[in-house]
Amino acid sequence: MGFVEPASESPAPAPAPAAAPRLAAREERRPRDMILSLLVLLVPIALFLTFYRVVLDGDKPISVDPTSSIELATREFPVAQPDGLGDGWHVTSANFRREDTGATLRLGYVDPDDKPILLVQSNIAPATLVPAEVGAEGQRTGAYRSGERTWMRYTGRENETALILTEQTRTIVIIGNSADTTNLEKLASSL
Repeated sequence: MGFVEPASESPAPAPAPAAAPRLAAREERRPRDMILSLLVLLVPIALFLTFYRVVLDGDKPISVDPTSSIELATREFPVAQPDGLGDGWHVTSANFRREDTGATLRLGYVDPDDKPILLVQSNIAPATLVPAEVGAEGQRTGAYRSGERTWMRYTGRENETALILTEQTRTIVIIGNSADTTNLEKLASSL
């Protein structure tokens, strides 16, 4: 059996190319529509941020109560507490820790210029405490006198300055930004 070809018919005409679908003039997206969509998103976000900053004081540092840490430290050594710093100062962290070599109280502050300052008080030997807090590369660069006390000024890690006071029962270290030591000195004077 052979293959039989069907009777030839005239080929069907090729369909005419369909016109590409087009949007009517009002159906297209315009830049104005995109701007309106963005405004619908941005206005609530701006209102929320304004509420957070103005009403809830969202930009202020979170303050903690250092009382319990200070009470624990007073059992180990006399603790110097700042007096008369003002409302611009905030305690942002308070940590007390006992070790085999002694005890350490660390109070983290944010000064009125929104810069961090760390106040460390400890009965650990100064030869051990100072390099641990200031860094092995710390060098004595001068002194600061506040009332009857004379503080040693040290350079510390990069962009840090430290004021150090060694007494018989404790060592006090204040560490902060080296660009401006005014607030470090103010904290030292308030102790």
